[in-house]
Amino acid sequence: MLEGINPLLTGELLLHLDRMGHSDAVVIADAHFPAWAIGARVIDLPGTTTPEVLAAVRSVVPLDDAPALDLMASADGEVLDVQRELAAAAGVDDPRYVDRFEYYELAKTAYVIVRTGETRTYGNALLRKGVVGYPAA
Repeated sequence: MLEGINPLLTGELLLHLDRMGHSDAVVIADAHFPAWAIGARVIDLPGTTTPEVLAAVRSVVPLDDAPALDLMASADGEVLDVQRELAAAAGVDDPRYVDRFEYYELAKTAYVIVRTGETRTYGNALLRKGVVGYPAA
């Protein structure tokens, strides 16, 4: 256990987040997402929700320039509660909404996929890592 680190950020997840470079993506996926079929690196965090995990990831990962956050668009284009929660957890006012099959293609390029226990549909977020700033010496 590390002080000041969200307990949802396991050692394995922190390792992958640290290894990500600028513009690399992490997918925070719901329980329905085909993570193991399309991901080279998958971490399972059952019993969690996508907004919880996204907020934890954002506590250590800065945002890339736009688009920093892609959300899977619902079939009817309606913005769902879980999508609002994801945008808030990421601290993004204007996420990009991506068609389901285009989203799967984007997810295939992600550095890591974190599959949660989220059961709400369209509860998926792709976050791009920005440049980590360091305090001046």
